[in-house]
Amino acid sequence: MSALAYTLADWHEQLPAGLSHKEVADVCVDREQRVFLYGRYEHAVYAYDRDGAFLRSWGKEMFGRSHGITAGPDGSIYCVDDGAHAVRKFSPEGELLLTLGTPDVPSETGYDGRDSETIRCSAGPFNRCTSLAVAPGGDLYVADGYGNSRVHRFSARGELLRSWGEPGRGPGQFRIPHGIYVLPDGRVMVADRENHRIQFFDPEGAYLEEWTDLQRPCAIDVDASGRIYVAELIWEDRPGRVSVFDRTGVLLARWGEHGHEPGKFIAPHGIAVDAKGDVYVAEVCWTLAGRHGKVPPDCHQIQRFTAVQAAQPAGAKSA
Repeated sequence: MSALAYTLADWHEQLPAGLSHKEVADVCVDREQRVFLYGRYEHAVYAYDRDGAFLRSWGKEMFGRSHGITAGPDGSIYCVDDGAHAVRKFSPEGELLLTLGTPDVPSETGYDGRDSETIRCSAGPFNRCTSLAVAPGGDLYVADGYGNSRVHRFSARGELLRSWGEPGRGPGQFRIPHGIYVLPDGRVMVADRENHRIQFFDPEGAYLEEWTDLQRPCAIDVDASGRIYVAELIWEDRPGRVSVFDRTGVLLARWGEHGHEPGKFIAPHGIAVDAKGDVYVAEVCWTLAGRHGKVPPDCHQIQRFTAVQAAQPAGAKSA
């Protein structure tokens, strides 16, 4: 592993009086380095400048259940609503521009609303969709994860172009396709959460390869240097963590201790990297509170980490 390491940064969202959210399902950073949080329980979008100063909020009482948020290259903000089975595209100011799916109408997969193992078959968009990625050419890829086992590709105008995937553990099959990212060369990365892997596909959905040095990967982002960041949930006795890989899958950095204290993790669920290489990690501590203990009122929902050069062993040579 390289000498890459990360330390907790002093970053706090400056939320105005009267606004709140119980946890943050996901985070994204746009081309202007504005930070957008997708709050859960009080489902809404909260926008900040890079220093944490509040800019605006929108969407309260619009969303069924907040899940994934993505900033497009044109400045648009895409919000994936797994509770309403829909994806909405907004301007950075919160104007609704496009809706994918029929809100509150799930596709028929056999899913019982609680356990993804009850999915009998794949179907069209959507049944509790989870995340969206924008391809270099503008097409939209949506991971349809909790109630389906599918990836859907849309045109930038919202026309469904193709879908792929089915329940299972083999290549091209999924057990909760949760996070998604499209690389500059068009390859599609899918965080296949309950199969503990990231699968790679070509733009048409043909399986290419997979990475397996992961635990319940939830979200993926890539920095300007091509480093790949993955937020991973707690699994068995292993704490939630963040892993950083190079573009070939070599592990560069990994950190995570279980705890409510700053710098530790309860439930890393969303991740974003800004232009300076700082890493924002969103957590869903309350969603998992029933399984992993009580959550204190001041438990972290969003944390920012900064890269530092770790000390190398005596005699080690720099790469």
